[in-house]
Amino acid sequence: MTFIDFFNNGGPVMWPLLACSIIVLTVIIERAFFWISIEKQRSRSLLNEILAIAEEGNWQLIREKSKGCKDYVIRVLTVGIMHREYDMVKAMEAESQVSIKKMSRYMSILDTMITVAPLLGIFGTVLGIISSFKILGTSGIADPKLVTAGIAQALITTASGLGISLITVFPYNYFNSRIENAVHIMEKYATSLEVVYDKLQGRKDS
Repeated sequence: MTFIDFFNNGGPVMWPLLACSIIVLTVIIERAFFWISIEKQRSRSLLNEILAIAEEGNWQLIREKSKGCKDYVIRVLTVGIMHREYDMVKAMEAESQVSIKKMSRYMSILDTMITVAPLLGIFGTVLGIISSFKILGTSGIADPKLVTAGIAQALITTASGLGISLITVFPYNYFNSRIENAVHIMEKYATSLEVVYDKLQGRKDS
């Protein structure tokens, strides 16, 4: 059986299921390229260097070294340093929320597809069973092929819906784990910068 035959035998519900699969594939590809670009923008050596410079209190040098850097962690630290005289913590929290929002983009779509695709499959199953019973009521079992066509439709849509959901759940969980890891990294380095700044302030006060 070719894909076209498989698709046609699934009935009208296969069209929204096809739309779901296209949406899922598009989002997965977009998010994959997003995280690849995020990883390429990381500059771990510069990040550690910035913390070392922060211990000396040379804020201007940090701004010069981090200028043009797209590392999301360094951006959080730089924003905190720029607003250190006002509220460093809140400034870093606000900047981290911007990064998290970018990382979480389209994740709600994948979450929705994980739920919607099986439901559409079940809907197609119900339509297929209704079609089979309707044929049984009008022609009995004179033509079994007509009855099995409805059952085939029911099974195909169920399998398609579950397949889309299963394919979606793995990248969805992977992307979520990347977001959680990124949040942990931002919190870790933001806390380190806070500790360094508090120490410097303590020295000034004493």
